[in-house]
Amino acid sequence: MRQKKVFYVLLQSENCEKIQRLTYVTPSTKNIAIIGSTGSIGTQTLDIVAENPQRLRVSVLAAGSNVDRLIEQAVQHRPALAVIADESKYARLREALRPLGIQTAAGAPALADAMERDDFSTVVTATVGYSGLEPTIRAIRSGKDIALANKETLVVAGELIKRLLSTSESSIYPVDSEHSAIYQCLVGEDPATVDRLIITASGGPFRTLDAGQLQRVTVADALRHPNWNMGNKITIDSATMLNKAFEIIEARWLFDIPADRIEAVVHPQSIVHSMVQFCDGAVKAQLGLPDMHLPIRYALGDATRADAPERRLSVADYATLTFERPDTRRFPCLSFAYRALAEGGTTACTINAANEVAVARFLAGQLRFLDIYNVIEATLAATPFVAAPGYDDYVATNAEARRIATGIAAEMSAALS
Repeated sequence: MRQKKVFYVLLQSENCEKIQRLTYVTPSTKNIAIIGSTGSIGTQTLDIVAENPQRLRVSVLAAGSNVDRLIEQAVQHRPALAVIADESKYARLREALRPLGIQTAAGAPALADAMERDDFSTVVTATVGYSGLEPTIRAIRSGKDIALANKETLVVAGELIKRLLSTSESSIYPVDSEHSAIYQCLVGEDPATVDRLIITASGGPFRTLDAGQLQRVTVADALRHPNWNMGNKITIDSATMLNKAFEIIEARWLFDIPADRIEAVVHPQSIVHSMVQFCDGAVKAQLGLPDMHLPIRYALGDATRADAPERRLSVADYATLTFERPDTRRFPCLSFAYRALAEGGTTACTINAANEVAVARFLAGQLRFLDIYNVIEATLAATPFVAAPGYDDYVATNAEARRIATGIAAEMSAALS
C-alpha cells in the first residue's frame, strides 16, 4: 500500500469553493498503465520508467496499431497486460507475448475495461484524439490518478470530467508542458489572487508566412516543427494553432479560470512554457528546454520533483526571449477556443471531430492546409448542437460530426482534382 502524506488546498472559482486533496507519495513502487505507449509521450514515459525501476513499474501497455513497437515494449517492461486497439493486429501480439506469460487483449472495449484493473494506481493517457475519452472516464470512475496528456478528453467533455472528478478519489496531473507549467506556477499561491493564465505557443513552422504562402504549404512543410518532436497529428495542430485553442479549453477546465482570463502568446524559442499573472501584476513563469520528460516526470511524481539526466537549461544560452500576439487572421483556428467555451455544450466535441477528419485528409494529401479550418467551420454549421450533453450525447455528436466532416472534406478534395 502507498504511504501518503496528505495536504489540502482551497480552490476557489466563480461558483464554488472546493477542498482539493494533494498527495505526496513517499518513495515506493508505483504501478502505472500507459495508454498510447508507442507514441511520443508514451515512449518518453517508458524512458522515465527505465530510469526508475525501483519507483515505477508498468502494469498495462496499450497502443493503437503499432504492434511491433508494442511487442518490443512489452518484452522490455513485462507488463501484466498488453492491449492493441487495432483488432487485426491481435494475433501477432498474442503469439509474440504468450511465451512470456503476458496477458493480451484487443479493441477499444478491452482497453476501456483494462482501466478498472486493480494492479495499477495511475494512468498515463498518452493517446491522441477522441479515443482517449472513454478510457479516461473509466479510470476516473475506478479512482485512478490521471497523468493527462490526452488534451481531447477535456476539450470534448470537460464539464463531464469535472463532474466525475467531484465524486471520485482521482486527481489529474497535467502532462502537457503548458499546463504543467501553470500547475507549477500555482503551487503555494492563493487561487483568489490569480488574474490570468498566459499559455505560450511556438507559432509552429508557419509563424512568419503570409496568407498567400500558407495556401501553398505542403504536408512535409507542416511536419517540420521548429522546436518540438511530436506525432504527426499534434504537429499539424500546432501548425494551424488549433492545438493552442485546445490548450485554452483544457486550461479552463483544469484550473477553473474563465475563458476571458486565459490568453495565448507566441514565444518562438519555446523556453517559457507558460505563465500566470497575479492581481498585483507579478508574473510567474516556468522555463525549461523543449523536452517532455520534465512534465511527464513531474506528473508521475504526483507534482513532486525528481532528479533528471537530461541536459539542463542555461539561461545564458538564451539571451533573448521574445513574445508576440498571435495573428488570428492567418491562424483562425485559434478563435475556436473562445467560441467553444462561449457556446458550451457539444461545440468543442464537434470541433475536435471535424479536425481529426480534416487533419487525416491533409496528411493524406487530399486537402490544402487552409482547408482544415474550412472543414471545421462547415461541420460546425451542419452538426446538431446539444446544450447540456451527457456521455451518450458526446458519443453521438462525435459520430455525426465525423460523418459530416468526411463528406465536406471529400467535396473539397474533389474540387482540387
